[in-house]
Amino acid sequence: MSGIPIGSSTLEVDESALQGSPISESDSLKIIGHGLEIVETTYIKELVEQLGESFERRYFTVSECNAYESGDKRIQYLAGRFAAKKAILNTLGKEGGKDTSFLDIEVKRLPTGQPSVLLHGQCLEIATKFGITKWLLSISHTFSYAAASVFALGSKG
Repeated sequence: MSGIPIGSSTLEVDESALQGSPISESDSLKIIGHGLEIVETTYIKELVEQLGESFERRYFTVSECNAYESGDKRIQYLAGRFAAKKAILNTLGKEGGKDTSFLDIEVKRLPTGQPSVLLHGQCLEIATKFGITKWLLSISHTFSYAAASVFALGSKG
């Protein structure tokens, strides 16, 4: 277990949860929420072409922006991350809300290639309030579309 500071308290994160272990009946987690989002990659491409770096700085962290150099793979990657962030915001009940920022959500890649969710700021506070302790995220993309599905899990109470 490792601790994540939240104000004056700490959110404990079970690091075995980051290793892709399947959920079984013996686990004491329940589904708190689910989000699903589909994005047209052409929409993201248009935004990148029109707004350039300002679009990326508004929606993606530095590490997310530095993952791919350029070209169609980069657009697909960004569309997948954008879909994932919208799915997470939907799960938190704050899609498009003024109190949250896309930068409060970071989608990282584990050494296994599996995407993982790292929350900051207001999104972390909301997730903690809901009792969310684990995220299961799947991202898929093609030349035309990107989709993300996310489950928020928490302790049974």
